[in-house]
Amino acid sequence: MSNQNDPLFQPHHLGELALPNRILMSPLTRSRSSQPGDIPNDMNARYYQQRASAGLILSEATQVSPQGKGYAFTPGIHSQEQIEGWKKVTGAVHMAGGRIHMQLWHVGRISHPDLQPNGEKPVAPSAIKPEGAKTFISADSGMVDIPEPRALETAEMTDIVEQYRQGALNAKEAGFDGVEVHAANGYLLDQFIKSGSNHRTDEYGGSVENRLRLPLMVVEAVIDVWGKDKVGVRVSPTGSFNAMDDDNPAETFGTFARHLNDLGIAYIEVVEDSFQGNHANGRPEEVIDAIRAGFKGTYIANGAYTADEARKRIDEGRCDLVTFGRPFIANPDLPERFRQNAPLNDWDDSTFYGGDEHGYTDYPTLIELEKSA
Repeated sequence: MSNQNDPLFQPHHLGELALPNRILMSPLTRSRSSQPGDIPNDMNARYYQQRASAGLILSEATQVSPQGKGYAFTPGIHSQEQIEGWKKVTGAVHMAGGRIHMQLWHVGRISHPDLQPNGEKPVAPSAIKPEGAKTFISADSGMVDIPEPRALETAEMTDIVEQYRQGALNAKEAGFDGVEVHAANGYLLDQFIKSGSNHRTDEYGGSVENRLRLPLMVVEAVIDVWGKDKVGVRVSPTGSFNAMDDDNPAETFGTFARHLNDLGIAYIEVVEDSFQGNHANGRPEEVIDAIRAGFKGTYIANGAYTADEARKRIDEGRCDLVTFGRPFIANPDLPERFRQNAPLNDWDDSTFYGGDEHGYTDYPTLIELEKSA
């Protein structure tokens, strides 16, 4: 297939941003920020710069506040030092001709008092312990159980919205091209959206409209900072990671999609399987249909895609763009490998979280492999 006809190499406009290809880099937690302070560093900048040929990079999930932190060594966007660190990243990506959005993150209940300000309980829509969910609180802790969280008071919702608004402002100062609101994978906004984790009886729980209230308030606040064409949202309608479930994902996320369409955001990124690549039941086509029916902006698909499946589903109109995670970890030049149908480096999952350059910035490109041959 010539590149002229290859669906992966057709340009695409995401708001004002012109993407040269449809091969996007997923948001990927790598837990390598500098301590103390969860500050992005030169090694992080090099990692992102190596992957700047992506149509768009979505940054690793980045906590909008100290309360929003759920794992050791993940970066934040709530201090001036973090903003300065992220400037290194965005500058390096832009210098290499790339584009990058920041993913704004609050983990909600997926945290631990050892990671929280003053050792407080993590917060959530409801005081429901996520059974089986784990985190790591230090380099030596291993995976630890997550305790029962504290239910947020109704009066605290405005502060949650403010945390995201300030994070969006800080991301702008740090030089990003836009932002993605993380409403997936069992973190705070997903906890509000899904019926299994939201048992509230006030205006933020119960009906679908009530469960969507806080996430939509957050998206509106972020739009106020960035403008609607530079904002996206990530969702995982059928994801069970972090002990999540919803009574009717097609209705819930179809409704969310309609509201997001009314707000005019640039894109929805949909995790089309359970986080971590569970394809036992295939892709949830009924839910995808409901989201596509409600949302007329750009649809970004995610979930253990191969290049060929991405081509096929773009061709069939099932998605517009595709995010790739683990293949981008191991292949900094992933678009070029897809262009040439070249073999891919294997990833080493033992180096996904934490550590140094090994398994981070030392995966070779095709050109480097040719030179060493």
